[in-house]
Amino acid sequence: MKYRDFVRSLLGPFSKVPPLPFKEHARKGVLAAGKLKEGVEAYCSGNMELVELKSSEADLIETEADAIKHEIRKSLPSSMLLPVDAKDLLFFLNQQDEILNSAQSAAYWLTLRADSLPEDMKTGFLRLSGATLETVRVYEELVSSFYDIFKNPDKNKIRQTLALVPQVEKLEHEVDLIESELLKKIFANEKIFGGAGICHLTFLVEKIGDVADRAAIAADSLRTMLFRR
Repeated sequence: MKYRDFVRSLLGPFSKVPPLPFKEHARKGVLAAGKLKEGVEAYCSGNMELVELKSSEADLIETEADAIKHEIRKSLPSSMLLPVDAKDLLFFLNQQDEILNSAQSAAYWLTLRADSLPEDMKTGFLRLSGATLETVRVYEELVSSFYDIFKNPDKNKIRQTLALVPQVEKLEHEVDLIESELLKKIFANEKIFGGAGICHLTFLVEKIGDVADRAAIAADSLRTMLFRR
């Protein structure tokens, strides 16, 4: 198939997609990941009161996102002209929603135990939360760009949009590398933190990294939905 034929086959039916607020929901994921990053910064500085505040703010954002999610679910049955199976859209929505759930869970996990971290571990956690936020930001750019091409179809814009999927995957891989490096540092300090501390910190690393994992899964879900229709 020629590229212009592919573009036509993609844009034709998808130009009829109803204005469901997937972009708004994706934006909430960025905000939640941002609160998580701020919570990590507060945690590393020892300000547990601020950690609690950031966790509460992440909770509020997740609640707002749930309202958007329910609005989308309620609208889907009446959207008879959808170019993809409604089940695929719901699956995609659920994967996107997991970004918020994971950010909320990680922000809450910060509140459970205060630890005095050595500087190299503080740096590791700050890098991890920053890279995770960047992954979610690029994912949100993907969703936003996906909708923009229907308003102004352009083959270069489509190439750029599809190219964002491997960018999200690359960023998620970089998060994995930071995770591995940070876990080694945590276990190297086992005598300092004890069993409970090691358990808390290792789970914290995994929970923060899971936010980026969910963004990569959602990006792949969007790409799969486009090409499977």
